Amino acid sequence: MAKEQNYYSERNLKNLDKIDELLEQLPFFCEDYLRGIETRTSTLTRLNYVYDLRIFFDFLAKKKYRDKTVRDLTLEDLEQVTDTDIEIYLSYLSNYRYHEKRLSCDERAKARKLSSVRAMYKYFFNKGLIEVNNTSKVATPKIHEKEIIRLEGNEVSSLLDTAEYGSGLSRHASGYHDKTRIRDIAILTLFLGTGIRISELVGLNNESIDFSNNSFIVTRKGGNQAILYFSEEVGDALAAYLAQKEEDPRVAPDEHALFLSLQYRRITVRAVENLVKKYAKIVSPLKKITPHKLRSTYGTSLYRETGDIYIVADVLGHRDVNTTRKHYAAITEDHRKSVAEKVRLRKSDDD
Repeated sequence: MAKEQNYYSERNLKNLDKIDELLEQLPFFCEDYLRGIETRTSTLTRLNYVYDLRIFFDFLAKKKYRDKTVRDLTLEDLEQVTDTDIEIYLSYLSNYRYHEKRLSCDERAKARKLSSVRAMYKYFFNKGLIEVNNTSKVATPKIHEKEIIRLEGNEVSSLLDTAEYGSGLSRHASGYHDKTRIRDIAILTLFLGTGIRISELVGLNNESIDFSNNSFIVTRKGGNQAILYFSEEVGDALAAYLAQKEEDPRVAPDEHALFLSLQYRRITVRAVENLVKKYAKIVSPLKKITPHKLRSTYGTSLYRETGDIYIVADVLGHRDVNTTRKHYAAITEDHRKSVAEKVRLRKSDDD
């Protein structure tokens, strides 16, 4: 457990280092803001706030306070930002330049950036450091729900078969397949059989797994820990991978990470994303399948089997069941079809 915490501690330290680096590019009052929200936010949340806020302040320096740099901006300047300025900012996000790069945001990205700005304004307004908070007057961009992209049952089987046999892999990828086959099957099976997040999977250690109860411990968003359970099918895939690791002399005795790269270090998020993409594009080339889509596949299957949105929310680690309902509401179409013939208007002679 201590080793697992070390992984998350190291990740938090990297986030803090990045925040400190980026603060050098922001107005001085941002440091007070981030310190003020430290006890109720994760390092990742604060880092994402910083990424969003630097775009906002860059906009202010370019479009509203053209005689000032971002570092020169003050709380008085913040107070003078009108709701019209915020609306112009949202429009600006459709097509803008930052550090010589041409960028654009869709409705979802605009909503997130507006939320980051609102959170900062709310903090300073509640502290009495600004008297006006015009961000509350601006409507959140309407977000059009995206269709849930997931694998169907036959595609799930094909994905696992592809990982097992290597069918369709390029010559280059085939050269590594024998070395990674058992690991890759374990990773895909764990995604599809438990709905685990990619960050949770990467953070797993050997001692996180309890085969006596078919369970494992994950560290979820916000740092909370939870026990998840897995099927025999998942257990078999994990056991096969652990057995392979035990027989491999190149695995360091003090290496606690569950999933290792070809360099025998803890596998990275990027490597797992590439792994999923490599197999998924063979099985379903028209769908952009990511680890999160495998999570959606599991959530969909669990909801279809149980019909219980609360169970799905609990297993997936959603704090708000409405988040789950929003993601899996489309599946209720299956239930509508299934009950279509339940109500009979006229009795037949056989009734």
